[in-house]
Amino acid sequence: MTKAAVRQQTTGQRGALAALALAQFICSFAGSNMNVMINDISRDLDTTVQGVQVAITVFLLVMAALMIPGGKLTDRYGRKRCFLTGLVVYATGALLSAVSPGLGVLILGNSILEGVGTALLIPPVYILTTLLYQDLHSRARAFGVIMALGGIGAAAGPLIGGLITTAISWRAAFVFQALVIAVIVLLSRRIADPLPPDPSRSFDTFGAVLSAAGLLLVVMGILAADNDIWLMIVLLAAGAAVLGWFFHWVRAREASGREPLLSLGLFHDRTSNLGLVTQNVQWLVLMGTSFTVAAYLQVVRHYDAIQTGVVFTAATLGLLGTSLSARRLAERRSQRALVMTGFGVCVVGIVVLVVLAGAYSTAWAFVPGLLLIGLGLGVMLTPSVNIVQSSFPEARQGEISGLSRSVSNLGSTFGTAIAGTILVSGLSSGAYAAAMLTLAVLSLVGLAAAARLPRGATDGI
Repeated sequence: MTKAAVRQQTTGQRGALAALALAQFICSFAGSNMNVMINDISRDLDTTVQGVQVAITVFLLVMAALMIPGGKLTDRYGRKRCFLTGLVVYATGALLSAVSPGLGVLILGNSILEGVGTALLIPPVYILTTLLYQDLHSRARAFGVIMALGGIGAAAGPLIGGLITTAISWRAAFVFQALVIAVIVLLSRRIADPLPPDPSRSFDTFGAVLSAAGLLLVVMGILAADNDIWLMIVLLAAGAAVLGWFFHWVRAREASGREPLLSLGLFHDRTSNLGLVTQNVQWLVLMGTSFTVAAYLQVVRHYDAIQTGVVFTAATLGLLGTSLSARRLAERRSQRALVMTGFGVCVVGIVVLVVLAGAYSTAWAFVPGLLLIGLGLGVMLTPSVNIVQSSFPEARQGEISGLSRSVSNLGSTFGTAIAGTILVSGLSSGAYAAAMLTLAVLSLVGLAAAARLPRGATDGI
Protein backbone atom coordinates (compact mmCIF):
# COMPACT_ATOMS: atom_id res chain seq x y z
CA MET A 1 0.00 0.00 0.00
CA THR A 2 1.40 3.42 -0.98
CA LYS A 3 1.94 6.24 1.52
CA ALA A 4 -0.89 8.22 -0.08
CA ALA A 5 -3.25 5.25 0.28
CA VAL A 6 -2.22 4.78 3.93
CA ARG A 7 -2.85 8.48 4.62
CA GLN A 8 -6.24 8.28 2.92
CA GLN A 9 -7.18 5.19 4.95
CA THR A 10 -6.05 6.86 8.19
CA THR A 11 -8.02 10.01 7.38
CA GLY A 12 -11.09 7.91 6.59
CA GLN A 13 -10.78 6.03 9.87
CA ARG A 14 -10.46 9.27 11.84
CA GLY A 15 -13.52 10.75 10.15
CA ALA A 16 -15.51 7.56 10.81
CA LEU A 17 -14.34 7.48 14.43
CA ALA A 18 -15.41 11.11 14.90
CA ALA A 19 -18.93 10.27 13.69
CA LEU A 20 -19.18 7.10 15.78
CA ALA A 21 -17.84 8.71 18.96
CA LEU A 22 -20.10 11.75 18.57
CA ALA A 23 -23.09 9.42 18.14
CA GLN A 24 -22.26 7.69 21.42
CA PHE A 25 -21.86 11.12 23.04
CA ILE A 26 -25.29 12.41 22.06
CA CYS A 27 -27.07 9.19 23.08
CA SER A 28 -25.40 9.21 26.50
CA PHE A 29 -26.10 12.94 26.79
CA ALA A 30 -29.80 12.27 26.17
CA GLY A 31 -29.86 9.81 29.06
CA SER A 32 -28.61 12.31 31.65
CA ASN A 33 -29.26 15.89 30.53
CA MET A 34 -32.92 15.74 31.57
CA ASN A 35 -31.83 15.16 35.17
CA VAL A 36 -31.17 18.91 35.62
CA MET A 37 -34.46 19.87 33.95
CA ILE A 38 -36.66 18.06 36.46
CA ASN A 39 -38.10 21.20 38.05
CA ASP A 40 -38.39 23.14 34.77
CA ILE A 41 -40.11 20.31 32.89
CA SER A 42 -42.46 19.42 35.74
CA ARG A 43 -43.57 23.07 36.05
CA ASP A 44 -43.89 23.67 32.30
CA LEU A 45 -45.74 20.43 31.55
CA ASP A 46 -47.71 20.38 34.82
CA THR A 47 -46.32 17.03 35.94
CA THR A 48 -44.30 15.67 38.90
CA VAL A 49 -40.73 14.63 39.63
CA GLN A 50 -41.89 11.03 39.36
CA GLY A 51 -43.41 11.79 35.93
CA VAL A 52 -40.06 13.06 34.66
CA GLN A 53 -38.34 10.02 36.18
CA VAL A 54 -40.73 7.79 34.23
CA ALA A 55 -39.88 9.60 30.98
CA ILE A 56 -36.13 9.18 31.61
CA THR A 57 -36.51 5.53 32.61
CA VAL A 58 -38.72 4.66 29.62
CA PHE A 59 -36.09 6.18 27.28
CA LEU A 60 -33.39 3.99 28.82
CA LEU A 61 -35.70 0.97 28.81
CA VAL A 62 -36.62 1.31 25.13
CA MET A 63 -32.91 1.44 24.30
CA ALA A 64 -32.19 -1.67 26.37
CA ALA A 65 -35.19 -3.63 25.08
CA LEU A 66 -34.53 -2.93 21.39
CA MET A 67 -30.72 -3.01 21.34
CA ILE A 68 -30.53 -6.77 20.63
CA PRO A 69 -33.02 -6.55 17.70
CA GLY A 70 -31.12 -3.46 16.52
CA GLY A 71 -27.87 -5.42 16.48
CA LYS A 72 -29.46 -8.24 14.46
CA LEU A 73 -30.88 -5.83 11.89
CA THR A 74 -27.36 -4.61 11.06
CA ASP A 75 -26.54 -8.02 9.56
CA ARG A 76 -29.61 -7.93 7.34
CA TYR A 77 -29.64 -4.30 6.21
CA GLY A 78 -26.05 -3.18 6.75
CA ARG A 79 -24.35 -1.31 9.56
CA LYS A 80 -24.18 2.09 7.88
CA ARG A 81 -27.81 2.01 6.74
CA CYS A 82 -29.03 1.17 10.26
CA PHE A 83 -26.75 3.88 11.68
CA LEU A 84 -28.19 6.57 9.38
CA THR A 85 -31.78 5.40 9.89
CA GLY A 86 -31.30 5.57 13.63
CA LEU A 87 -29.96 9.11 13.36
CA VAL A 88 -33.03 10.26 11.42
CA VAL A 89 -35.48 8.63 13.87
CA TYR A 90 -33.56 10.11 16.80
CA ALA A 91 -33.57 13.63 15.34
CA THR A 92 -37.33 13.38 14.70
CA GLY A 93 -37.89 12.45 18.35
CA ALA A 94 -35.68 15.30 19.57
CA LEU A 95 -37.59 17.89 17.55
CA LEU A 96 -40.95 16.48 18.70
CA SER A 97 -39.75 16.68 22.32
CA ALA A 98 -38.76 20.31 21.82
CA VAL A 99 -42.36 21.29 20.98
CA SER A 100 -44.16 18.86 23.33
CA PRO A 101 -47.24 20.41 25.03
CA GLY A 102 -47.46 17.72 27.71
CA LEU A 103 -45.77 14.72 29.29
CA GLY A 104 -47.37 12.26 26.86
CA VAL A 105 -45.84 13.90 23.77
CA LEU A 106 -42.51 14.24 25.58
CA ILE A 107 -42.54 10.51 26.28
CA LEU A 108 -43.39 9.81 22.61
CA GLY A 109 -40.59 12.01 21.31
CA ASN A 110 -37.85 11.53 23.90
CA SER A 111 -38.60 8.13 25.40
CA ILE A 112 -39.95 6.26 22.35
CA LEU A 113 -38.55 7.80 19.16
CA GLU A 114 -35.15 8.76 20.59
CA GLY A 115 -34.99 5.35 22.28
CA VAL A 116 -35.76 3.52 19.01
CA GLY A 117 -33.27 5.69 17.13
CA THR A 118 -30.58 4.94 19.68
CA ALA A 119 -31.25 1.19 19.48
CA LEU A 120 -30.72 1.35 15.71
CA LEU A 121 -27.58 3.51 15.67
CA ILE A 122 -25.59 2.34 18.70
CA PRO A 123 -24.92 -1.33 17.71
CA PRO A 124 -23.30 -0.19 14.41
CA VAL A 125 -21.00 2.11 16.42
CA TYR A 126 -19.42 -0.86 18.20
CA ILE A 127 -19.56 -3.27 15.27
CA LEU A 128 -17.89 -0.81 12.88
CA THR A 129 -15.23 0.08 15.44
CA THR A 130 -14.37 -3.59 15.94
CA LEU A 131 -14.22 -4.21 12.17
CA LEU A 132 -12.33 -1.03 11.23
CA TYR A 133 -9.62 -1.43 13.88
CA GLN A 134 -8.07 -4.87 13.54
CA ASP A 135 -5.18 -4.81 16.02
CA LEU A 136 -6.07 -4.78 19.69
CA HIS A 137 -4.09 -1.69 20.69
CA SER A 138 -5.63 0.55 18.01
CA ARG A 139 -9.02 -0.91 18.87
CA ALA A 140 -8.44 -0.07 22.54
CA ARG A 141 -7.60 3.50 21.54
CA ALA A 142 -10.72 3.76 19.34
CA PHE A 143 -12.96 2.33 22.04
CA GLY A 144 -11.24 4.68 24.48
CA VAL A 145 -12.32 7.68 22.39
CA ILE A 146 -15.87 6.35 21.99
CA MET A 147 -16.30 5.43 25.64
CA ALA A 148 -14.72 8.72 26.71
CA LEU A 149 -17.28 10.70 24.72
CA GLY A 150 -20.04 8.38 25.91
CA GLY A 151 -19.03 8.83 29.51
CA ILE A 152 -18.58 12.57 29.04
CA GLY A 153 -22.01 12.77 27.43
CA ALA A 154 -23.52 11.10 30.50
CA ALA A 155 -21.43 13.04 33.02
CA ALA A 156 -21.48 16.43 31.25
CA GLY A 157 -25.15 16.10 30.27
CA PRO A 158 -26.26 17.85 33.47
CA LEU A 159 -23.81 20.75 32.89
CA ILE A 160 -24.60 21.25 29.20
CA GLY A 161 -28.32 20.74 29.81
CA GLY A 162 -28.18 23.15 32.74
CA LEU A 163 -26.45 25.85 30.70
CA ILE A 164 -28.94 25.54 27.84
CA THR A 165 -31.96 25.38 30.17
CA THR A 166 -30.86 28.44 32.15
CA ALA A 167 -29.80 30.50 29.14
CA ILE A 168 -32.72 29.60 26.85
CA SER A 169 -35.13 26.81 27.80
CA TRP A 170 -35.19 23.08 28.44
CA ARG A 171 -36.75 22.75 24.99
CA ALA A 172 -33.60 24.17 23.40
CA ALA A 173 -31.64 21.19 24.77
CA PHE A 174 -33.58 18.94 22.40
CA VAL A 175 -32.91 21.29 19.49
CA PHE A 176 -29.22 21.03 20.42
CA GLN A 177 -29.47 17.24 20.09
CA ALA A 178 -31.01 17.54 16.63
CA LEU A 179 -28.21 19.89 15.52
CA VAL A 180 -25.55 17.45 16.73
CA ILE A 181 -27.30 14.67 14.79
CA ALA A 182 -27.05 16.81 11.64
CA VAL A 183 -23.28 17.11 12.18
CA ILE A 184 -23.00 13.34 12.64
CA VAL A 185 -24.86 12.71 9.37
CA LEU A 186 -22.34 14.92 7.54
CA LEU A 187 -19.39 13.13 9.16
CA SER A 188 -20.94 9.74 8.32
CA ARG A 189 -20.06 10.21 4.65
CA ARG A 190 -16.58 8.94 5.55
CA ILE A 191 -17.88 5.67 6.96
CA ALA A 192 -17.39 2.57 4.82
CA ASP A 193 -19.14 -0.65 5.84
CA PRO A 194 -16.48 -3.42 5.80
CA LEU A 195 -19.08 -6.18 5.43
CA PRO A 196 -21.92 -6.28 2.88
CA PRO A 197 -25.48 -6.65 4.19
CA ASP A 198 -27.16 -10.05 3.93
CA PRO A 199 -30.86 -9.58 3.07
CA SER A 200 -31.40 -13.33 3.35
CA ARG A 201 -30.79 -13.28 7.12
CA SER A 202 -34.01 -14.05 8.99
CA PHE A 203 -35.31 -11.93 11.86
CA ASP A 204 -36.92 -13.43 14.96
CA THR A 205 -39.87 -11.05 15.45
CA PHE A 206 -41.59 -13.09 18.15
CA GLY A 207 -38.35 -13.38 20.09
CA ALA A 208 -37.91 -9.60 19.89
CA VAL A 209 -41.43 -9.07 21.29
CA LEU A 210 -40.83 -11.51 24.15
CA SER A 211 -37.49 -10.00 25.17
CA ALA A 212 -38.84 -6.44 25.05
CA ALA A 213 -41.99 -7.35 27.01
CA GLY A 214 -40.01 -9.19 29.68
CA LEU A 215 -37.60 -6.31 30.25
CA LEU A 216 -40.49 -3.82 30.30
CA LEU A 217 -42.32 -5.75 33.01
CA VAL A 218 -39.19 -6.04 35.17
CA VAL A 219 -38.44 -2.30 35.07
CA MET A 220 -42.11 -1.43 35.65
CA GLY A 221 -41.97 -3.66 38.72
CA ILE A 222 -38.99 -1.73 40.09
CA LEU A 223 -40.76 1.59 39.47
CA ALA A 224 -43.84 0.34 41.31
CA ALA A 225 -41.85 -0.42 44.48
CA ASP A 226 -42.60 2.90 46.20
CA ASN A 227 -46.36 2.76 45.49
CA ASP A 228 -47.53 -0.84 45.72
CA ILE A 229 -45.32 -3.70 46.93
CA TRP A 230 -47.75 -6.36 45.67
CA LEU A 231 -47.92 -4.81 42.22
CA MET A 232 -44.11 -4.80 42.21
CA ILE A 233 -44.03 -8.52 43.01
CA VAL A 234 -46.61 -9.34 40.33
CA LEU A 235 -44.79 -7.34 37.64
CA LEU A 236 -41.38 -8.78 38.53
CA ALA A 237 -42.78 -12.31 38.50
CA ALA A 238 -44.50 -11.70 35.17
CA GLY A 239 -41.30 -10.23 33.73
CA ALA A 240 -39.27 -13.24 34.89
CA ALA A 241 -41.86 -15.61 33.36
CA VAL A 242 -41.82 -13.80 29.99
CA LEU A 243 -38.01 -13.75 29.92
CA GLY A 244 -38.02 -17.48 30.75
CA TRP A 245 -40.41 -17.99 27.82
CA PHE A 246 -38.03 -15.98 25.63
CA PHE A 247 -35.04 -18.21 26.44
CA HIS A 248 -37.17 -21.33 25.92
CA TRP A 249 -38.25 -19.94 22.54
CA VAL A 250 -34.63 -19.22 21.56
CA ARG A 251 -33.53 -22.72 22.57
CA ALA A 252 -36.35 -24.32 20.56
CA ARG A 253 -35.63 -22.13 17.53
CA GLU A 254 -31.94 -23.03 17.60
CA ALA A 255 -32.76 -26.74 17.98
CA SER A 256 -34.94 -26.59 14.85
CA GLY A 257 -32.12 -25.04 12.82
CA ARG A 258 -33.67 -21.56 12.56
CA GLU A 259 -31.78 -18.39 13.48
CA PRO A 260 -32.93 -16.96 16.83
CA LEU A 261 -32.89 -13.34 17.92
CA LEU A 262 -30.06 -14.12 20.32
CA SER A 263 -27.87 -17.19 20.12
CA LEU A 264 -27.45 -18.90 23.49
CA GLY A 265 -23.89 -19.64 22.38
CA LEU A 266 -23.04 -16.05 23.25
CA PHE A 267 -23.38 -17.01 26.91
CA HIS A 268 -20.94 -19.91 26.68
CA ASP A 269 -17.90 -17.63 26.98
CA ARG A 270 -17.15 -17.09 30.69
CA THR A 271 -14.91 -14.08 30.10
CA SER A 272 -17.56 -12.34 28.02
CA ASN A 273 -20.27 -13.12 30.59
CA LEU A 274 -18.26 -11.53 33.38
CA GLY A 275 -17.47 -8.56 31.15
CA LEU A 276 -21.19 -8.08 30.50
CA VAL A 277 -21.87 -8.04 34.25
CA THR A 278 -19.24 -5.32 34.76
CA GLN A 279 -20.72 -3.27 31.89
CA ASN A 280 -24.18 -3.49 33.39
CA VAL A 281 -23.04 -2.36 36.84
CA GLN A 282 -20.85 0.46 35.47
CA TRP A 283 -23.75 2.13 33.68
CA LEU A 284 -26.07 1.40 36.59
CA VAL A 285 -23.70 3.35 38.86
CA LEU A 286 -23.18 6.17 36.36
CA MET A 287 -26.85 6.82 35.58
CA GLY A 288 -28.04 6.05 39.11
CA THR A 289 -25.58 8.59 40.53
CA SER A 290 -26.48 11.16 37.91
CA PHE A 291 -30.23 10.98 38.59
CA THR A 292 -29.96 10.71 42.38
CA VAL A 293 -27.53 13.58 42.91
CA ALA A 294 -29.25 15.83 40.36
CA ALA A 295 -32.73 15.24 41.81
CA TYR A 296 -31.50 15.71 45.37
CA LEU A 297 -29.72 18.98 44.58
CA GLN A 298 -32.77 20.43 42.81
CA VAL A 299 -35.67 19.17 44.92
CA VAL A 300 -34.11 19.08 48.41
CA ARG A 301 -31.39 21.74 48.22
CA HIS A 302 -33.23 23.88 45.66
CA TYR A 303 -30.33 24.30 43.19
CA ASP A 304 -31.25 25.54 39.74
CA ALA A 305 -30.31 23.73 36.51
CA ILE A 306 -26.98 25.44 35.95
CA GLN A 307 -25.86 25.12 39.59
CA THR A 308 -26.61 21.41 39.45
CA GLY A 309 -24.76 21.06 36.16
CA VAL A 310 -21.67 22.85 37.49
CA VAL A 311 -21.46 20.41 40.41
CA PHE A 312 -21.29 17.53 37.92
CA THR A 313 -18.24 19.07 36.22
CA ALA A 314 -16.09 17.18 38.73
CA ALA A 315 -17.37 13.81 37.47
CA THR A 316 -16.92 14.92 33.86
CA LEU A 317 -13.29 15.94 34.40
CA GLY A 318 -12.50 12.70 36.20
CA LEU A 319 -14.10 10.57 33.52
CA LEU A 320 -12.43 12.53 30.72
CA GLY A 321 -8.97 12.22 32.24
CA THR A 322 -9.00 8.44 32.65
CA SER A 323 -11.03 7.55 29.52
CA LEU A 324 -8.66 9.35 27.17
CA SER A 325 -5.76 7.42 28.73
CA ALA A 326 -7.38 4.10 27.80
CA ARG A 327 -4.70 3.00 25.34
CA ARG A 328 -1.79 3.87 27.62
CA LEU A 329 -3.45 2.17 30.58
CA ALA A 330 -4.20 -0.95 28.48
CA GLU A 331 -0.51 -1.22 27.56
CA ARG A 332 0.60 -1.06 31.20
CA ARG A 333 -2.12 -2.95 33.08
CA SER A 334 -4.38 -5.91 32.37
CA GLN A 335 -8.01 -5.23 31.56
CA ARG A 336 -8.98 -7.19 34.68
CA ALA A 337 -6.85 -4.95 36.91
CA LEU A 338 -8.30 -1.79 35.35
CA VAL A 339 -11.90 -2.88 35.87
CA MET A 340 -11.23 -3.91 39.46
CA THR A 341 -9.49 -0.60 40.17
CA GLY A 342 -12.36 1.32 38.63
CA PHE A 343 -14.98 -0.31 40.85
CA GLY A 344 -12.83 0.16 43.94
CA VAL A 345 -12.43 3.88 43.26
CA CYS A 346 -16.19 4.20 42.61
CA VAL A 347 -17.06 2.63 45.96
CA VAL A 348 -14.72 5.04 47.75
CA GLY A 349 -16.20 7.95 45.76
CA ILE A 350 -19.78 7.05 46.72
CA VAL A 351 -18.90 6.79 50.41
CA VAL A 352 -17.10 10.16 50.28
CA LEU A 353 -20.10 11.66 48.47
CA VAL A 354 -22.53 10.50 51.16
CA VAL A 355 -20.32 11.47 54.14
CA LEU A 356 -19.38 14.97 52.93
CA ALA A 357 -22.87 15.80 51.66
CA GLY A 358 -24.28 14.88 55.07
CA ALA A 359 -21.69 16.92 56.96
CA TYR A 360 -21.59 20.11 54.87
CA SER A 361 -24.25 22.22 53.13
CA THR A 362 -21.88 23.73 50.54
CA ALA A 363 -21.87 22.51 46.93
CA TRP A 364 -18.14 21.80 47.25
CA ALA A 365 -19.03 18.82 49.45
CA PHE A 366 -20.15 16.95 46.31
CA VAL A 367 -16.96 17.57 44.30
CA PRO A 368 -14.48 15.02 45.78
CA GLY A 369 -16.93 12.13 45.60
CA LEU A 370 -18.10 12.91 42.06
CA LEU A 371 -14.48 13.33 40.93
CA LEU A 372 -13.58 9.89 42.29
CA ILE A 373 -16.65 8.29 40.69
CA GLY A 374 -15.73 9.87 37.36
CA LEU A 375 -12.14 8.66 37.63
CA GLY A 376 -13.26 5.13 38.50
CA LEU A 377 -15.78 4.90 35.66
CA GLY A 378 -13.31 6.30 33.13
CA VAL A 379 -10.74 3.66 34.07
CA MET A 380 -13.04 0.71 33.41
CA LEU A 381 -15.59 1.63 30.71
CA THR A 382 -13.23 0.90 27.80
CA PRO A 383 -11.65 -2.33 29.15
CA SER A 384 -15.08 -3.88 29.78
CA VAL A 385 -16.21 -3.18 26.21
CA ASN A 386 -12.93 -4.46 24.78
CA ILE A 387 -13.15 -7.66 26.83
CA VAL A 388 -16.61 -8.47 25.46
CA GLN A 389 -16.19 -7.38 21.83
CA SER A 390 -12.80 -9.10 21.46
CA SER A 391 -14.18 -12.41 22.71
CA PHE A 392 -16.01 -13.08 19.43
CA PRO A 393 -15.10 -13.25 15.70
CA GLU A 394 -16.32 -10.82 13.03
CA ALA A 395 -19.28 -13.01 12.09
CA ARG A 396 -20.79 -12.61 15.56
CA GLN A 397 -20.11 -8.90 16.06
CA GLY A 398 -23.72 -7.95 15.23
CA GLU A 399 -25.10 -10.27 17.91
CA ILE A 400 -22.59 -9.50 20.65
CA SER A 401 -22.71 -5.75 20.00
CA GLY A 402 -26.48 -5.74 20.37
CA LEU A 403 -26.28 -7.86 23.53
CA SER A 404 -23.47 -5.74 24.97
CA ARG A 405 -25.27 -2.46 24.41
CA SER A 406 -28.56 -3.93 25.67
CA VAL A 407 -26.88 -5.06 28.89
CA SER A 408 -25.22 -1.65 29.35
CA ASN A 409 -28.44 0.28 28.72
CA LEU A 410 -30.34 -2.09 30.95
CA GLY A 411 -27.83 -1.12 33.63
CA SER A 412 -28.63 2.55 32.98
CA THR A 413 -32.33 1.74 33.28
CA PHE A 414 -31.88 -0.17 36.53
CA GLY A 415 -29.70 2.62 37.93
CA THR A 416 -32.34 5.28 37.31
CA ALA A 417 -35.20 3.00 38.36
CA ILE A 418 -33.65 1.55 41.54
CA ALA A 419 -31.82 4.60 42.93
CA GLY A 420 -34.51 6.96 41.63
CA THR A 421 -37.31 4.98 43.24
CA ILE A 422 -35.52 4.98 46.62
CA LEU A 423 -34.92 8.73 46.38
CA VAL A 424 -38.37 9.73 45.10
CA SER A 425 -40.06 7.69 47.83
CA GLY A 426 -38.56 10.04 50.44
CA LEU A 427 -36.88 13.03 48.77
CA SER A 428 -34.81 13.65 51.91
CA SER A 429 -31.22 13.40 53.10
CA GLY A 430 -31.92 9.91 54.42
CA ALA A 431 -33.38 8.72 51.11
CA TYR A 432 -30.43 10.26 49.25
CA ALA A 433 -27.94 8.37 51.44
CA ALA A 434 -29.91 5.13 51.07
CA ALA A 435 -29.98 5.45 47.28
CA MET A 436 -26.24 6.17 47.03
CA LEU A 437 -25.26 3.38 49.44
CA THR A 438 -27.36 0.98 47.37
CA LEU A 439 -25.23 1.97 44.38
CA ALA A 440 -22.09 1.32 46.46
CA VAL A 441 -23.29 -2.21 47.28
CA LEU A 442 -24.01 -2.86 43.60
CA SER A 443 -20.51 -1.57 42.77
CA LEU A 444 -19.15 -4.29 45.03
CA VAL A 445 -21.08 -6.81 42.91
CA GLY A 446 -19.29 -5.43 39.84
CA LEU A 447 -15.96 -5.65 41.67
CA ALA A 448 -16.61 -9.30 42.52
CA ALA A 449 -17.39 -10.08 38.86
CA ALA A 450 -14.22 -8.30 37.72
CA ALA A 451 -12.14 -10.27 40.23
CA ARG A 452 -13.34 -13.51 38.61
CA LEU A 453 -12.15 -12.51 35.14
CA PRO A 454 -9.42 -14.90 33.95
CA ARG A 455 -6.02 -13.28 34.32
CA GLY A 456 -4.45 -14.50 31.09
CA ALA A 457 -7.51 -13.94 28.91
CA THR A 458 -7.51 -10.20 29.45
CA ASP A 459 -3.81 -9.37 29.59
CA GLY A 460 -2.16 -7.49 26.79
CA ILE A 461 -5.29 -6.38 25.00
